[in-house]
Amino acid sequence: MGFVGLSGVGTILHSVESGIGDRAGRKHNGTAVERPAGVADAPTPFIDARALIGCRHRLHLDAAHPGALHGVTEDPGVRQRREAATAHRLRVRDALIAADPAGWVVIDPTLRAAERAEATMQACAAGVQHIWGGLLPQEPETGRRGGSEILLRDLDRGGYIPVIVVNHKVTDPRNPEPADFHPTTSNPYHWNPKPDRHRKLRQQPRDQQRLAHLYRMLQRHGMASPALVGGVIGYHFDCILVHDLGPVLADYDQRYADRVAVVRGELPTIPSKVPECRQCPWWTRSIEGPSCEGWLVEHRDVSLVAPGSRADVLRRHGVQTIDELAEWAGDDPDDWQHGPFDEAVVTARAWIAGAPLVRRVEPIRVQRADVEVDVDLESFQEYGAYLWGTLLDGVYRPFVTWDPLPTEDEGRSFGEFWTWLMTIRAEAAARGKTFAAYCYSRTAEDKWLYESARRFAGRPGVPTVDQVRAFVDGPEWVDMFQAVSDQFICPNGKGLKKIAPVAGFAWRDAEAGGEASMSWYRLAVGYEGDPDMSQRTRLLEYNEDDVRATQVLREWMSNRADLEVPGLADFGRRTIAS
Repeated sequence: MGFVGLSGVGTILHSVESGIGDRAGRKHNGTAVERPAGVADAPTPFIDARALIGCRHRLHLDAAHPGALHGVTEDPGVRQRREAATAHRLRVRDALIAADPAGWVVIDPTLRAAERAEATMQACAAGVQHIWGGLLPQEPETGRRGGSEILLRDLDRGGYIPVIVVNHKVTDPRNPEPADFHPTTSNPYHWNPKPDRHRKLRQQPRDQQRLAHLYRMLQRHGMASPALVGGVIGYHFDCILVHDLGPVLADYDQRYADRVAVVRGELPTIPSKVPECRQCPWWTRSIEGPSCEGWLVEHRDVSLVAPGSRADVLRRHGVQTIDELAEWAGDDPDDWQHGPFDEAVVTARAWIAGAPLVRRVEPIRVQRADVEVDVDLESFQEYGAYLWGTLLDGVYRPFVTWDPLPTEDEGRSFGEFWTWLMTIRAEAAARGKTFAAYCYSRTAEDKWLYESARRFAGRPGVPTVDQVRAFVDGPEWVDMFQAVSDQFICPNGKGLKKIAPVAGFAWRDAEAGGEASMSWYRLAVGYEGDPDMSQRTRLLEYNEDDVRATQVLREWMSNRADLEVPGLADFGRRTIAS
């Protein structure tokens, strides 16, 4: 594959430097471009669209202490997702260019950033129809930087449409049916956007924010398509999801102005617990006083028990600390949209009392059966499910493939698992006994049951999608996460690693967890070298502990939880309906 450098495109219509030094508000090709509110003329650190979604305090720390994380080991889960995204983009690039080699210009990724930006602007000026790997010039006045996997020439209106390639799902299949909204999609090899009755939209705000960011950068140079749209190619590479950017731009401008002010040090930030904290190096690293975790505990910050947007709502009502939430005595906030507000108050009181769980109901109930099977799967990113672990009568049985995913052998292990499970179920019925299969948080299991049935249809033992649906929608597939959520308030979280220890269970491996297992798997199958047999053992033990934890939790809820866990009345708040 050839790459285009500084002189790889024909006639240069205008110099790239004409866009770099202009002040916002100046006209570009006759189009007035407004500077986002709050962005001044002074130079600013550069930020890209990733800064728009996520923790503001992390953005401040990254900008204020750029060298403080030097040498800190990158979170393995973050690294693996980044590597998978890079591999996915390369697959998409190769497929698109192979289908129309003459219709693409590829910007050489080995060039320096300024050279890549100049090559991109030359290609745009020359009217190239498809540009891969375009990097737009950095904007000293606004602080923007960014690039798009694809810049697509709008043949009808002129200008370019940004199309990004992401490694997550952007749509789900839908049978044609009446709906208020049908997403707009296009064939990935031929731009022909139209409403798609066969798909439903997956909300991905980060994608829309990135597209708005790229639109503003193209607009600055008079190169944005008047269509005001952008596209996303998702994990399945089966369409381009087309977003209308008009409704997004006002929110983008406000968000961008805020984030620019943060990196300039013009707006203060404080730690607040969000999902991102689980993988953030600043969570336990001190730099401006205590670490984020230490600061939150020291200040008894309300986000410890009401993370994310819940804390934002509470702060708008003057609640900054767990103690203030625990003392709430007035009417419920009219803008609270996170379940019964009583639960938030009880959660705060339980945290203060050191209670890991609070009973919502009495007695605690768990569906039980004569024959009980515990199930837990292990998957690797979006490549597949390589291990289905089961527990029956105290005996652990794994159904596994150690061929590196993706592999056809996955269909063999899945077929064997399904055949075994349905055989146990049928034998129970033949003996007049009840049967139930248990998992913890069924989302992943349901996903890979359906995905495996589709991908390996017709192979020995593999069920049809209808057979999977009949099972997972039936009463014999029991989600213990739902049983916990319905009957307990959980101040420290609802994950199995949080709940099972309350029931007395402990994992053998101190590092056990979903993110860590991704690294173990790479070593176990030999992605980077010879397979490591010790990591296979580690994965099997981790999976076995997960199914045993589910069993222990179920038995504890059936026999001891009512006696060991305090109820709502113990925290002096009116009873919450079950």
